[in-house]
Amino acid sequence: MSRHNSLNEILVFMAVADGGSFVAGGRTLGLTGSAAGKAVARLESRLGRRLFHRTTRAIALTDDGRRLYDHGLRVLEALDQAEAGLAADDGMPRGRLRLTLPDAFGRIVVLPLVRQFLQRWPEVRIEISLTDRPVDIVEEGFDLAVRIGGADAPAGLICRTIAGYRAMLCAAPAYLAARGMPAHADALARHDCLLFHSRSGTQRWRHRDAAGTWQRIPASGRLRLDSGEALRDAAVAGLGIAFLPEFLVAGQLAAGDLQEVLPDLDFGAARIVVLYPGRRLVEPRVRRFVDLLVAELRT
Repeated sequence: MSRHNSLNEILVFMAVADGGSFVAGGRTLGLTGSAAGKAVARLESRLGRRLFHRTTRAIALTDDGRRLYDHGLRVLEALDQAEAGLAADDGMPRGRLRLTLPDAFGRIVVLPLVRQFLQRWPEVRIEISLTDRPVDIVEEGFDLAVRIGGADAPAGLICRTIAGYRAMLCAAPAYLAARGMPAHADALARHDCLLFHSRSGTQRWRHRDAAGTWQRIPASGRLRLDSGEALRDAAVAGLGIAFLPEFLVAGQLAAGDLQEVLPDLDFGAARIVVLYPGRRLVEPRVRRFVDLLVAELRT
């Protein structure tokens, strides 16, 4: 097989990993889900490694798949750098950079990096929208979006995973004292679960069993919110059990305001992705900001 075909298969594999399904991954490259699945199958056969855990409902990267994905990111970053080096522009970030960020993640994690970016590149000015609602970045004129959960990238957008944060169930000690600590995932059906809800739908809870298969958790509750911080505050107030990324509740766990629930379950990681328009030449201000996110958040 030529190196060109091999690289194409790896790109399809990475698109499927980013999209969370063969259909979504194929769509970003103009392929059908079937064609994307066949390309990944050929790659697995050639490597002699299974890259995805497959079920009828979902797919998830294997350990080998994660390693190949990380190698592929480094290859793409090298290609980006090579292309940028040949561009007519001098590569100096300039102008306005418009960002849309998840509210809590943006303020807690990204804003400190914005300060660092502005200090390094004095000719850039930044505008930020902090919101947990899905934003059409092309229609609303944003250069880059950061999202938690790795939603499918619309056509014409590049989606890159920049980090992952451990997700966990947590509740206030007073709530657990009154309602009891769940002994297993199915017991959550008898609890008040605090669910994230937005225009794109309601958050589904799931965990990975010993075989690596994702299992749905029967989570239901009367309170649904469209803000991660509001979910955290509701949990602290004793209104139920919330499912949140660790960065959002670390302080409350340390202070004893929240307690982890079912810590032995594998909830995977909340995937943090960036979306930006897939132009042939990415503006230096966008490219440099993505590079900063990758370097800092992966550390």
